Amino acid sequence: MDDLNALADEHLAAARTSPHGRSAHLLLRQEPLRQTVIALTAGTALDEHNAPPAASLQVLRGSVRLTAPSGDVEVTTGGLQPIPHGRHGLLALQDAVVLLTAVND
Repeated sequence: MDDLNALADEHLAAARTSPHGRSAHLLLRQEPLRQTVIALTAGTALDEHNAPPAASLQVLRGSVRLTAPSGDVEVTTGGLQPIPHGRHGLLALQDAVVLLTAVND
């Protein structure tokens, strides 16, 4: 079993030294389920992309803004947010670590 706190610390440290301001780790892959830890430094964005059939975002550290045509949502530490269908993006408002859970078909 992986320690989410240790992974969050590790990948946030890696993101802070990365020229792209991010670091990710595929935590679990049991098709169709995937869970990924993603760390982003403040101001770093994941550009708009398509959503999988079902997904959620849990913020382990910091705060992020989930952007979508239907409206933006800010999520802070401990928050859990379903990811809207269609295109969306993610912006770190502070140094942040999220757990992305996705179900792909």
